[in-house]
Amino acid sequence: MRVAKAFVAGLSAATLTCAFPAAQAQQDADRKVAGGGVTVKGWQGKADAGNRQGLTVNDSRFAPEENGFRLTTGPAGLYWSPANAAKADYKVTATFTEAKQIFRHPHPFGVFIGGADLESGGPTALYCAAYRNGTYIIRMFSGGKRVDVVGRPTAHDAVKKAAAPDTEVVQEVGWNVRGDKVECVVNGTAVWSGTKADVTGPGKLPSTDGIAGIRASHNSDALVTNFAVTK
Repeated sequence: MRVAKAFVAGLSAATLTCAFPAAQAQQDADRKVAGGGVTVKGWQGKADAGNRQGLTVNDSRFAPEENGFRLTTGPAGLYWSPANAAKADYKVTATFTEAKQIFRHPHPFGVFIGGADLESGGPTALYCAAYRNGTYIIRMFSGGKRVDVVGRPTAHDAVKKAAAPDTEVVQEVGWNVRGDKVECVVNGTAVWSGTKADVTGPGKLPSTDGIAGIRASHNSDALVTNFAVTK
């Protein structure tokens, strides 16, 4: 298990629209998804502020499919149900099935915790997300400003690699919060572990308590199943 307890914070000098480095973000502009909007009962979404095309969550599509949700994004965004509040000790997980890589580079999917003010222009949320190339990131929004915990995509053996751009990959991504310990877990392995002090306080999260939900990059497409908040 790779354990990283040092918190590395930094505000992005670039736009906050994407969950990957600015050099990659320039490779494909946010698309508009036909039939967009959030149609999963009880759920809502919010596109990242400041995307260059001025797109909204209605330019992405979050809809029921099979026993889960089909998430097809234009702009990057957060998706949640107010019913999924997590407090004290808890576990949050979701499974993401991505059939293929739809652009020249991978786009990450994951889950967030500590969500607050999500409908505003200054949301707060801590997310862990996995890429189909075997890397992960951990970032947060603190009052709408991006703060990096693991800011650059970082390789870990627990994160699955797709054999080819047209090959399906399935990742289970989640958070475990127990006592003072906070872990990002991918496919059953903690890829990062820290304390609440690493992710809460001035310029970070007010608390690890809050709404839990789904985080997706721009221009992505995956089936999301098994989303759950448990003790």
